[in-house]
Amino acid sequence: MSGEETLLEALNSTPVVDGVPCDLWRDDAALGRWAVRHGGDGGPAEREWLRRTRDALQAVVRGESGPEALAACVEGARKVPRLSGEGLDWVLEVEAERRPAVGLILAWARVQEELPGRLRPCANSDCRLFLVDHSRANTARWCSMRTCGNRLKARRHHERQRAAEGRAAPGHSRKDPGPAKHRAEEGDGH
Repeated sequence: MSGEETLLEALNSTPVVDGVPCDLWRDDAALGRWAVRHGGDGGPAEREWLRRTRDALQAVVRGESGPEALAACVEGARKVPRLSGEGLDWVLEVEAERRPAVGLILAWARVQEELPGRLRPCANSDCRLFLVDHSRANTARWCSMRTCGNRLKARRHHERQRAAEGRAAPGHSRKDPGPAKHRAEEGDGH
């Protein structure tokens, strides 16, 4: 799994399910399994760093905080070069319990550098998910067109319809063409 995919998994771990915000990482066992799948040990300190870092990253991506909100999570971490028979590798040096959390911040930094402005929250204000826009035009707005995109488009359509009906003359809605239309149809001869 790429760093970008891991980052999105972490950011999207607080979805809205059936209208209720959920935290998929609230359960220690579930977060522990996630951490192990991503190279950690799933221990208590590691889980706490992951939650703290996820929350800070969500606030930064939403624009509620600046990148300085991540400072405590990366404090003292550094990447050092290591030469091997295969070439140069950069190795993250940080306490083991912070390694997965710092890895999320490094993935975020990489996305910011390689795809500036393309990591964003879903435009549906009722949604808590994030997306990385890979479209050429950089115009993706929703985490999923099938869910959030269609919901918002339908909502706007209904709002426009209600507004248009509210502007119609009293007694004449768009659905009821009024007596003049009915008389014309009756006298139509068909």
